[in-house]
Amino acid sequence: MKSASVGEAKAHFSALIKRAEAGEEVLITRSGAPVARIVPAKSAKERSFANDEGLGFVGDDFDKPLPPELLKQFYR
Repeated sequence: MKSASVGEAKAHFSALIKRAEAGEEVLITRSGAPVARIVPAKSAKERSFANDEGLGFVGDDFDKPLPPELLKQFYR
Protein backbone atom coordinates (compact mmCIF):
# COMPACT_ATOMS: atom_id res chain seq x y z
CA MET A 1 0.00 0.00 0.00
CA LYS A 2 1.34 3.41 -1.00
CA SER A 3 1.56 6.01 1.76
CA ALA A 4 1.54 9.78 1.21
CA SER A 5 1.38 12.79 3.51
CA VAL A 6 -1.48 15.25 3.18
CA GLY A 7 0.86 17.68 1.42
CA GLU A 8 2.06 15.02 -1.03
CA ALA A 9 -1.51 13.94 -1.67
CA LYS A 10 -2.50 17.54 -2.39
CA ALA A 11 0.43 18.02 -4.78
CA HIS A 12 0.06 14.67 -6.56
CA PHE A 13 -3.66 13.98 -6.30
CA SER A 14 -4.11 13.01 -9.97
CA ALA A 15 -1.27 10.49 -9.77
CA LEU A 16 -2.75 8.96 -6.61
CA ILE A 17 -6.14 8.65 -8.28
CA LYS A 18 -4.51 6.83 -11.21
CA ARG A 19 -2.92 4.39 -8.76
CA ALA A 20 -6.32 3.79 -7.16
CA GLU A 21 -7.86 3.22 -10.60
CA ALA A 22 -5.18 0.57 -11.16
CA GLY A 23 -6.38 -1.21 -8.00
CA GLU A 24 -3.92 0.12 -5.42
CA GLU A 25 -4.92 1.59 -2.06
CA VAL A 26 -3.23 4.82 -0.96
CA LEU A 27 -2.93 5.73 2.73
CA ILE A 28 -2.95 9.45 3.52
CA THR A 29 -1.07 10.46 6.67
CA ARG A 30 -0.74 13.59 8.78
CA SER A 31 2.34 13.78 11.00
CA GLY A 32 2.89 10.08 10.31
CA ALA A 33 -0.57 9.03 11.54
CA PRO A 34 -3.10 7.59 9.07
CA VAL A 35 -6.08 9.88 8.44
CA ALA A 36 -7.64 8.67 5.18
CA ARG A 37 -7.44 6.13 2.38
CA ILE A 38 -7.95 6.45 -1.35
CA VAL A 39 -9.33 3.15 -2.56
CA PRO A 40 -10.53 1.89 -5.93
CA ALA A 41 -14.24 2.28 -6.51
CA LYS A 42 -16.22 -0.78 -7.50
CA SER A 43 -16.50 -0.91 -11.25
CA ALA A 44 -19.78 -1.24 -13.10
CA LYS A 45 -18.58 -4.65 -14.30
CA GLU A 46 -18.88 -6.00 -10.77
CA ARG A 47 -22.51 -4.96 -10.45
CA SER A 48 -25.13 -7.62 -10.87
CA PHE A 49 -28.67 -6.90 -11.96
CA ALA A 50 -29.67 -10.56 -11.93
CA ASN A 51 -31.29 -10.14 -8.51
CA ASP A 52 -34.36 -8.63 -10.20
CA GLU A 53 -34.62 -11.31 -12.85
CA GLY A 54 -38.17 -12.51 -13.33
CA LEU A 55 -39.79 -9.64 -11.42
CA GLY A 56 -40.99 -7.78 -14.49
CA PHE A 57 -42.48 -8.73 -17.81
CA VAL A 58 -43.50 -7.22 -21.13
CA GLY A 59 -46.95 -8.22 -22.29
CA ASP A 60 -47.60 -9.50 -25.81
CA ASP A 61 -49.74 -6.43 -26.52
CA PHE A 62 -47.24 -3.79 -25.27
CA ASP A 63 -47.18 -2.06 -28.68
CA LYS A 64 -50.92 -2.32 -29.33
CA PRO A 65 -52.63 1.08 -29.84
CA LEU A 66 -54.27 2.50 -26.74
CA PRO A 67 -58.06 2.68 -26.54
CA PRO A 68 -59.51 6.07 -27.62
CA GLU A 69 -60.90 6.84 -24.12
CA LEU A 70 -57.41 6.42 -22.63
CA LEU A 71 -55.77 8.50 -25.35
CA LYS A 72 -58.11 11.39 -24.51
CA GLN A 73 -56.54 11.50 -21.02
CA PHE A 74 -53.18 12.47 -22.58
CA TYR A 75 -54.62 15.42 -24.51
CA ARG A 76 -56.63 17.23 -21.84
